[in-house]
Amino acid sequence: MNAKRTNQVWDPLADSREDKLRADRQPKTPQSMSPAYRLAYADGDFLCREELRPVRLQLELLKPEMILMEAGIRSTVVMFGGARIPEPGKEPWAAKNETQMKNLTAASRYYDEARSFARICSNHSLTTNGQEYVVCTGGGPGVMEAGNRGAHDVGAASIGLNVVLPHEQAPNEYVTPEFSLNFHYFAIRKMHFLMRAKAITIFPGGFGTMDELFETLTLIQTGRMEHVPLILFGSEFWNSIVDFQALADFGTISPGDLDLLNFVDTAEEAWSIIANHYEITPLT
Repeated sequence: MNAKRTNQVWDPLADSREDKLRADRQPKTPQSMSPAYRLAYADGDFLCREELRPVRLQLELLKPEMILMEAGIRSTVVMFGGARIPEPGKEPWAAKNETQMKNLTAASRYYDEARSFARICSNHSLTTNGQEYVVCTGGGPGVMEAGNRGAHDVGAASIGLNVVLPHEQAPNEYVTPEFSLNFHYFAIRKMHFLMRAKAITIFPGGFGTMDELFETLTLIQTGRMEHVPLILFGSEFWNSIVDFQALADFGTISPGDLDLLNFVDTAEEAWSIIANHYEITPLT
């Protein structure tokens, strides 16, 4: 065993990976093949026990954080939105009736706006060596795919925070592979969406998008999160789906809470809000 240095810190102890390999090479006997004999950190069955949930939560928080930190990613622009919104010219695969077919086909314009917006963000990200304003999506289809695709269009990296679902959703092909992250816990995934966010954009979507919108709104409203730009794409959609003014009129939110929301219809409008907020010099 040779002592080594890790990040310039002296470390004379045996390496865990080496010990795992040593354990795998041990003679196969009833004793060494017993589940009880497995190294705890290399025992998948043990780590999946109910009692280990706190450890799994910690691991899901730690692994993506280490990956992004080691890559030097300091800030992100988050893009939330519906998985069911199709690329223009493609059939709306999720439509269950003629009305949904019509609505989702028309909503394909948001795919284009999401892709354009991601291109703008990513061009600015490239001026920071890919450390700031990195596009971050849920890693799936629809608006998420458009976001990662826009970054890919200009040769920039982007993040995809996927989650294990019953229908086995796979990451879209435009997520940068080394930043294609997978989660079991929705709560930890949502933390990672917000931990580096300099702006949150919300495109039309369903329950998941609404959950992400209102959780972010609540954190900003209650002062648990910086007042970063919160931008809703599609003023017609949002004004027909959620009557924010009615909440203020009823008194369950303050009139000033409406100022937390920015409604836009184009990628350029959205980037202008972010650029003004952070005093970003336009690209020439």
